[in-house]
Formats: sequence, C-alpha cells, structure tokens
Amino acid sequence: MNEIEQLYQDYKPLLFSLAYRMLGSVMDAEDIVQETFIKFEKLPNHESITNVKSYLCKMTTNRCIDQLRSSVHQKETYVGPWLPEPIVEDYVADPAGSYFMKDSISTAYMMLLEQLSEVERAVFLLREVFQYEYDEIADIVDKNSTNCRQIFHRAKKSLGHEPELFQKDSKQLGKIVERFLRALNTGNISEMLQMLEKDATFYSDGGGKVKAAVKPIYTAERITQFFLGLMQKFPADYVFHRKMINGAPGVVVTLEGQVLHVVSFTFREGKINDIYLVANPDKLRSLNEHLQWI
Repeated sequence: MNEIEQLYQDYKPLLFSLAYRMLGSVMDAEDIVQETFIKFEKLPNHESITNVKSYLCKMTTNRCIDQLRSSVHQKETYVGPWLPEPIVEDYVADPAGSYFMKDSISTAYMMLLEQLSEVERAVFLLREVFQYEYDEIADIVDKNSTNCRQIFHRAKKSLGHEPELFQKDSKQLGKIVERFLRALNTGNISEMLQMLEKDATFYSDGGGKVKAAVKPIYTAERITQFFLGLMQKFPADYVFHRKMINGAPGVVVTLEGQVLHVVSFTFREGKINDIYLVANPDKLRSLNEHLQWI
C-alpha cells in the first residue's frame, strides 16, 4: 500500500463525515473526498506537509464551502422543503458510515445547520462535532482563533440545539415508530393521533421530481389525514422496512425492490414530534443502486 492509499484509508471516514454534514448529500460528499485526495496527491510538496489531517480537512472544508455558495440559487429554487440525503445505517457504502456520531446526523440536526452560513457551518461542525481547537479551525477556514470562537458561539446560539434533545433510547423510540406504522396500516386514526404531538410537523422532499407536499403540514390531525390519504394510493405490495435512518429509528418504503420513500422522525416526551419523508429519486439513487441491505 503506497502513501496516498494509506492516507485514503486513514482519513476518508473523517473527511466524508465532515463533507456530508456540510452538504447533506452522500453523493456530493463522496465526490469531494475523492477530489480532495486526487488534488492532494498532485501537490508538488505533499510529502513535506507535517499535519496531513488538518491539511486534508482544510481542502475538504474549502471545497464544501465553494459548493454551498455555488448551489445557493439551486436551494432557493428548490421545489418544496429541502431535506438531507438519508443515511441508512444497515446500508454503509464504505467504512465512513461507522465514523458518524449519531447525535449530529439526525435529519433535524442537518436541517438546523441549513440556517448557518457556509463558514459558520464549517466552524460549528469542526468545533462541536469534531472537537478541533480554535487554532486548528482558524488555520482551516483562514480566520484568526478569536474570530472562530465568536463565530462558533454565535452559530450555537442561533441554532439553539442541544444534543440531549436527540433520541437516547433507540429501542424505546423504535417501539413508538412500530406502533405508529401499525396504526397507519390498520387505519386507526385515534391511535395515530395519540402517537403524534398536537403541534407535530410533516416535511416531504420530492424535489419537484415526484409528487410530494410542497409545504410543511402542521398539526397531528392534518398529518394523520395526509398519511391515510397517501396509504389509499399505495399499491398493495409495498413493504415497510424498519431501519435506523440518520442514527434514529425510521422506515424505508420499497415497492418491487425499489426504494420509494425514506422516513425519519424526531420525538418529544414519548411522542412523534416531526416526520421527514424523502421521496426525491436523486436522493435515493445510491440506496437503489445497492439493495442488498434490504
């Protein structure tokens, strides 16, 4: 194994994890990591770089920032709610999947990151998730350490997110999802209403490619009506697969061996607080290309 292959093996999980959190896209994250190593190998002095890990993180971060800036118009014209490309725990395209810290890849967490600017997101993730020192972050984002400290605290305050809000007992939460699915399958409206917080919100991402709600749906009653209507349109041979989605109990819906929807949840006090449904085929492509995990 040559030097570059060893570096790739050592640092790909870290770089992919960083890029996915920055971009919310598995495919884009994979592309950027590949590009980072190709560019690194072509550097005339890469053998003399003392802190390779920091240098690779800097290359990856800068590429992610550039991509986020270039895709601003895309996001602004996106049809309906934008949701991150889902990570299904049973399907890991490569060892990078094992690197994820579960409380920082939840769909809710990823959507919160969308509130931050590109640099704020980078500083926040490098400090909060990857535990970098401010001097290291300053070198990566080309700011001074005092500035990075201020950016981090401002970002954390604007997000108002604490990791403990994320799911702690996946087994217990899995039972909630199971009860909800059973109520949905049997058309038990009262049970569904009992499982949902009164002010619950439903988001669906079809990206304008498939039929989906173009605006969030609010309240347990309206979400229940929507799901019951959706179930009536489903073919008889669809299948629900209970899976861990972005680190939490969720559902993959398949029909004739193809993934139609990936559904994730957030929970509050033993009830479902938010439901996120990804139906955009572009965001399901990598799952559909590797179906042996079903």
